[in-house]
Amino acid sequence: MIELLVVIAILAVLATAVVLVLNPAELLKQGRDSTRISDLSALNNAISIWTADVLNGGWPNTKVCTSTSTAPGAIGTCTSVSASTTAASNWTGIDFTRIASGSPLPRVPIDPNNGGTCKGVTTTICQYAINESTTTVGVFELSAQMESAKFYNGGSGDVTSKDGGSNPYVYEIGSNLTLW
Repeated sequence: MIELLVVIAILAVLATAVVLVLNPAELLKQGRDSTRISDLSALNNAISIWTADVLNGGWPNTKVCTSTSTAPGAIGTCTSVSASTTAASNWTGIDFTRIASGSPLPRVPIDPNNGGTCKGVTTTICQYAINESTTTVGVFELSAQMESAKFYNGGSGDVTSKDGGSNPYVYEIGSNLTLW
């Protein structure tokens, strides 16, 4: 019986050490950040295709839209925003079904922790955002807050300060990274 208790105690110590070293909460955050980077890249490509194929005279809207409707601490908000992710009706205001070859996206992505807490200079809401130029057709910027220490400013996989954008605390991608 004592041997069994000793083995259980050793396993408990090892399990605790593994959890502390691996930090599963941080690994989940890193996974969501990887999804954010991938989602915005796909959305950037889809908007570029849409711009080249469909756009002839202006953006469908001239406002900043975000992928969540919760405003406090948001990057930007849009009065017509919804959580819809269909290719025709979504938070970007762009109808991807108008592309001649069909929508390059099966659905328009929203943040994997939509409305949760992400890193920022102050506590920030996790969401994707688009800012479209009101003066130049086809000029836009997509952005997202990172959640993990790895991908945030100063981390080993820092994408926020190394993306070429104007905000070192937000991941930015698009045709003009100074719209924010």
